[in-house]
Amino acid sequence: MSGGPPRRRGLSPQERAALLGRMNTPTPTPSGTSTSARDFSTLPAAREVAAVRNLSRQTGISSPYFHSHEGIAGAHTRIAGREMINFSSYNYLGLNGDPRIHAAAREAIARYGVSASASRYVSGERPVHAALEAALARHHGVEDAVAMVSGHATNVTTIGHLVGPADLILHDALIHNSAAEGMRLSGARRAAFPHNDAAAAGALLAAERGRHNRALILIEGHYSMDGTVPDLAAFVALARRHDAWLMVDEAHSLGVLGPTGRGVAEAQGVDPREVDIWMGTLSKALASTGGYIAGSHVLVDMLRHTAPGFVYSVGLPPPLAVAAEAALGLIAAEPWRVTKLQANARRFRDQARAAGFDAGQSAGFGIVPIVLGDSYTAMLVADRLVGAGINVQPICFPVVPEGQARLRFFLSSEHSEADLDRTIEALRAAAREAA
Repeated sequence: MSGGPPRRRGLSPQERAALLGRMNTPTPTPSGTSTSARDFSTLPAAREVAAVRNLSRQTGISSPYFHSHEGIAGAHTRIAGREMINFSSYNYLGLNGDPRIHAAAREAIARYGVSASASRYVSGERPVHAALEAALARHHGVEDAVAMVSGHATNVTTIGHLVGPADLILHDALIHNSAAEGMRLSGARRAAFPHNDAAAAGALLAAERGRHNRALILIEGHYSMDGTVPDLAAFVALARRHDAWLMVDEAHSLGVLGPTGRGVAEAQGVDPREVDIWMGTLSKALASTGGYIAGSHVLVDMLRHTAPGFVYSVGLPPPLAVAAEAALGLIAAEPWRVTKLQANARRFRDQARAAGFDAGQSAGFGIVPIVLGDSYTAMLVADRLVGAGINVQPICFPVVPEGQARLRFFLSSEHSEADLDRTIEALRAAAREAA
């Protein structure tokens, strides 16, 4: 966490092109090397990891991954003994660390222990699970909800369970990996449409819908890589017109969008009952962990009894269920947190643009990307920001296309204006060094 080697100007164009070529090309197995099918290092993913480590050594840029936080990671954090402004956590509303949530979780530990100790379907059910699910259903304005132990697994098991090889899944090109894994598991026909382009989605549905049994449209309420939001009403109309289910992933929307943090439906004045499947996570604004599906009684009851990721998985730990329910209550009681988060995000986005940075199409709710271009530049700027006491994650190829590498800033209601101003100035200085 020293911020890298002595500061230097960026690479020459020729050096940069050669470096990017190495970064974006998987390391081949050396010719003549004796390998075994049992050797994990020969797998493509293992070679990619080795290539990244090698490039880190070549460039002197320290790895941006697996930084160990020595306390609560909110608007500020402590890493390797240094106090830092933090933009790499999903603690949007500052509720991870709230003593009221901690007290509720401690009471649950004293009563139920730290684990449900079994699948809820057989003997892991606790009253706190039903209480959380009722609160989630009320929050979304729908009939029922079911909470699962992992947000990623919630998407995988729900999508993989609802649709099959005779069905069609239409999804935004920027949909999250968890949804992509669920689609792959389902065996359904998959078709991507350009980001947030409801017209393109409609053209695809018109061409493909008649060939399939059921259809599912997958979008997010707030896209974590770009900070963008969809036109929810347009996708609702599209789903109704083509007799399709609409599923909205609210992982980064809950507690972030809308005047009181109820998500994209509240933000855009759409009746939440028009969406067939609401998905969300407990690990971001709700300061817990896990995922959930909210919707009709029929949908939720079916998933409770038949979804593999619920039936065959241990239940959500009781203290985490209680923590999430307590966080929901605080969001409702203290809407100033949502207001402050949105104000911080808009301020930071607008300041970044005024300073000449590309903030993409961020809607200014909680996520602001700073698009820097190539992966080397993104990694170098992030490394220089570490030296300035600012923790932010670079997002590089292949997660995003080369040329779209970025720093991804997660804002919090706890960031001060001074934090944001200092970060913009440090970003200016780091970008100048990387040029």
